[in-house]
Amino acid sequence: MTDKNKITDQDWKEKLSEKEYHVLREKGTEPPHSGKYNAHFEDGKYHCNGCGELLFDSESKFESNCGWPSFDSSVEGAIEYKKDTTFGMTRIEILCSNCGGHIGHIFDDGPTETGKRYCVNSLSINFEN
Repeated sequence: MTDKNKITDQDWKEKLSEKEYHVLREKGTEPPHSGKYNAHFEDGKYHCNGCGELLFDSESKFESNCGWPSFDSSVEGAIEYKKDTTFGMTRIEILCSNCGGHIGHIFDDGPTETGKRYCVNSLSINFEN
């Protein structure tokens, strides 16, 4: 496992594209309906784009029509949850528990039995089948 405290900012800048860095390290958000995994529904696994940690399984992905990839659950232990009060609202940020990369936010408005919607930036994940 990666020690998130030993990876320097310069290391991240060398590893990630400018847009990936903005999302994963600066807590940015890609524009809605722009991400390559928004309408992607192949069988496989979604990994953190920062460190490769397994985050989501395709079985938990669903069409939410919100403009970002949505999942109703994550791999156990893969996600950290942090209160986010930016932009005048209270949300729960989701981060990769391995590298601390910003993945997106989680909401309690999912249509499946979990009631959860992990709203994820495509730039923060990689798909592997």
